[in-house]
Amino acid sequence: MAVTVSLVLLFGLVLFFLLRSKSLGYGAAFIAAGFGFFLASTGAAGPINQLAAAVIDAIQQL
Repeated sequence: MAVTVSLVLLFGLVLFFLLRSKSLGYGAAFIAAGFGFFLASTGAAGPINQLAAAVIDAIQQL
């Protein structure tokens, strides 16, 4: 749960700064957020969460 909240915060900050620097339009940000929302409700959510946890564990052990 803590990793999920941290990743949501991280991706939210990245989207915010991309919007602020005008590197990303509002339409593209809406599409990115919608894609993430709908991807979370598919069968791909489990493997994506496992991959994110594995990457975080690998980074911690460096």
